[in-house]
Amino acid sequence: MKALYDPQAPDKIVRLSVNSDLLNRAHKLNINVSSLLEAALKTTLAEQWKTENRTAVKAYNDFVEDNSCFSDDYRIF
Repeated sequence: MKALYDPQAPDKIVRLSVNSDLLNRAHKLNINVSSLLEAALKTTLAEQWKTENRTAVKAYNDFVEDNSCFSDDYRIF
């Protein structure tokens, strides 16, 4: 499966608008806003992938349930 994104890609400086009070409170709590944004984007990308691929994943799971896994004949465990 192709990765959702390249975790080795360099960081990019971006300009964002954020509620100033919210940002100040986050800084006072030592919340790393960049890391939080990256985590939220990863979650959003993963959820979007799941939504877009739900039909294919279900079809594969149904196939495995009906026919077993492709490699079952070769498993040694």
